[in-house]
Amino acid sequence: MLAIRLQPDLEERLARLAQRTGRTKTFYAREAIEQHLEDLEDYYLAADALKARGRTYSAEEAKRELGL
Repeated sequence: MLAIRLQPDLEERLARLAQRTGRTKTFYAREAIEQHLEDLEDYYLAADALKARGRTYSAEEAKRELGL
């Protein structure tokens, strides 16, 4: 079980969307969390993998190193 507090404007947007579509606020909150959680997992797993390899490069550094 999870309970969250939302800013009033966000709560209103969520309520309006739920009412217009006949779905629950919980449905949309769950969908948003699932989608964003996948993105966060991908990001942090990639960041951890890069850390394990040692030095990381910015895009500009990588281009310079590769002579691009």
